[in-house]
Amino acid sequence: MSKTIIVKNLQETGLSEKQASAALETVLKTIKTETAEKGKFPIKGFGTFEKRVRAARKGRNPQTGEEIDIAESNNVGFKAGKEFKEEL
Repeated sequence: MSKTIIVKNLQETGLSEKQASAALETVLKTIKTETAEKGKFPIKGFGTFEKRVRAARKGRNPQTGEEIDIAESNNVGFKAGKEFKEEL
């Protein structure tokens, strides 16, 4: 789903395109900030965004076969809530 579709759906509530776009950006910014700072961002009835750390590990360069070190990295995961899973 693209942001454009979400903005169009928000416009059905009576918001202008500019207001709907600003509202969406605010929601997304809040999710990003809270997940980064607190490690989790639950939305009741929808699911939880969660910061996950992928440990450092060894890998291989597919062209040369040379072993390389892959650094630790931060990722985000999403776990759907009970109500969301039931709708699927």
